[in-house]
Amino acid sequence: MITGSIDAIVIGTSAGAVEALSALLPHLPGDMAVPVVIVVHVPPDKRSIMASLMASKCVMQVKEAEDKEPLLPSTIYFAPPDYHLLVEADKTLALSSDEPVSFSRPSIDVLFESAADAFGERLLAIVLTGANHDGAAGARTITDAGGTVIIQDPHTAFASTMPMSAIRTCPTAKVLSLAAIVEYLEGL
Repeated sequence: MITGSIDAIVIGTSAGAVEALSALLPHLPGDMAVPVVIVVHVPPDKRSIMASLMASKCVMQVKEAEDKEPLLPSTIYFAPPDYHLLVEADKTLALSSDEPVSFSRPSIDVLFESAADAFGERLLAIVLTGANHDGAAGARTITDAGGTVIIQDPHTAFASTMPMSAIRTCPTAKVLSLAAIVEYLEGL
């Protein structure tokens, strides 16, 4: 069970997300003491099925995030389509329809940067497969705040651009395969 030094986990992914999250999220224990907040790039005109798809695979509660909702342990939150998802200082979630960042809304950078402000060194971020550079600047913000960043090994990613960009901005991050990320989380 994750306890002690981590108060929240944030995850960003895009192309190849279903496969990557399906390999990762079902391994998280139902009694995990921290929330998991996830941004997946979804076209703005599409209804997201990520929360319902992952709910059928996970023991943790899985839901689409709602505005002003408090973060709860043992819960996985997905950003809804066409909204940025932020973590507020009071550990609640906020939805924003501000302009896209890195051509994306929701933006991984927006989530990561707001979570770094809220949790600082007690934050763990995971950058998974994706086809653009979203998440790299946010990952750097997290390392600058003393948090931990894990990046999927680009050689094992469906789309390597996102992990490669994050590695360039966060050379001290842990670069791991999906199996090694699962092992890392189980060891916390």
